[in-house]
Amino acid sequence: MRKKETVEAFYHERGIFPESASLVNVFENESYCNEAHIYNRRDFYKISLLQGKSRLSWHHHDIAINQPALVFFNPLTPFAWEPVSAKQPGFFCLFKQEFLQGNDRNESIQSSPLFKIGSNPVFFLKAAQVKYISNIFRKMLTEIESDYVYKYDLLRSYLHLIIHEALKMAPAVNDIKQHTASERITSLFIELLERQFPIDAPDRSLKLKKAGDYAKALSVHVNHLNHAVRQVSGKPTSAHISDRILSEAKALLKHTDWTAAEIGYSLGFEHPNYFYNFFKKKTGHPPKQTRSRGL
Repeated sequence: MRKKETVEAFYHERGIFPESASLVNVFENESYCNEAHIYNRRDFYKISLLQGKSRLSWHHHDIAINQPALVFFNPLTPFAWEPVSAKQPGFFCLFKQEFLQGNDRNESIQSSPLFKIGSNPVFFLKAAQVKYISNIFRKMLTEIESDYVYKYDLLRSYLHLIIHEALKMAPAVNDIKQHTASERITSLFIELLERQFPIDAPDRSLKLKKAGDYAKALSVHVNHLNHAVRQVSGKPTSAHISDRILSEAKALLKHTDWTAAEIGYSLGFEHPNYFYNFFKKKTGHPPKQTRSRGL
């Protein structure tokens, strides 16, 4: 079973005082990245330079990191990371949204192509890029230990340099804007759907479960929402909701030790049998079989 580690637990186990790293901190991978874990925090962002071999998965994606890569972790999306090689050189930085924003409160990190839900978070690097980004991380490590009065402004600038280096590699398709009313409503629906996840505690149940719930939250009639979503995606609203719930159910079965009943409740099923029947209908096998086979 992979280990799920919160930022608070990460700091506590390593004797780091939370108040000294409440907004930003930077580390070398070798000291900390020696076992599999799940990054699942709603308030911290993470940027990692991975230079060892490993595997990264999120939702239904699974990718082999077999060359140096820069990875952007969105706190709204649970990522499972597992080392493959014994050595894991590299660096990572944890930071809160308000740190990167600085005084510009109108800037939205979540709208960035690098952190936007559904975007590709992995950027494979060339040798020159590895050298450039490694040097920035080393400067950050030195600066965070310094007594320089403006060190956090400097750290913010270093973070922006890393982000801009990745933006140069980001595909231009990420910047395409929605033009029609149906596309806009569908985009808002998908964003609202994704914001219900990840599920990070078995005693918390989904608040929005049906198409009508989303229509009410978006202040549109349910028929209008269904028409827009089907027109743009080719699938009804209910299909998007059930597919996303199924994806989360598989992730929870794979990455947690919660019981099937706990997972069902967290996903909005009032009784365990409802979840069992839903899962078996969608996959052809019961939840227990998915967990035992690691599907």
